[in-house]
Amino acid sequence: MNSKRASDDVVKHREDTIVKEIQIKRPAEKIFEAMTNADELVKWWRVEGKFQITQMESDLRPGGKWKMRLIGGRGTETVVSGEFRTVDRPHLLVFTWIRETEDATETLVRWELAEKDGVTTVRVTHSGLTTESLRRRNDGWPMILGLLHAYLEKTE
Repeated sequence: MNSKRASDDVVKHREDTIVKEIQIKRPAEKIFEAMTNADELVKWWRVEGKFQITQMESDLRPGGKWKMRLIGGRGTETVVSGEFRTVDRPHLLVFTWIRETEDATETLVRWELAEKDGVTTVRVTHSGLTTESLRRRNDGWPMILGLLHAYLEKTE
C-alpha cells in the first residue's frame, strides 16, 4: 500500500489546509492531557449515535505511533493512525493522520495551545488534504473542538 506523505510540520494556509480555533477557560496542561490521554479521549471523542472511539493506543513521543478505532453510527469501524512528529507539552502536538478508508493518504495534524490568564487558545491545523473528498471527510474539526470544550467544562 503506497502512502503519500505530508511535507512538514509548518502551518500552511493553503487550499489543502483546514484551520480551526477555540478558546477554553482551562490551563493548557489540562487540555493537552485531555487530548493525549487515551482514557480521556474515549470519554469525549464521541457523539451518541454518530461515532465514538472504542480503542486508543498511543506512544506519546516523537517517532511514537498512535492508533484509534472508531465505530460510526451505522456500526462501521474506522481505524485512524499515525506517528507523533512533535510533542512539546503543553504547547504543541504534531502527528500524521492516516485513515485506512482514505487509500492510506498521510496528512498532518497540528495542535497549538497558547495560555493567557487562565484561557487557552486551541488551534488545530489539518494539512495535506489534497483532494476535495479528503477535505470533506476531514472537516469535522469544529465539532471535535466543541466536544473537547464541552468535556473540559464538565471536569475540574
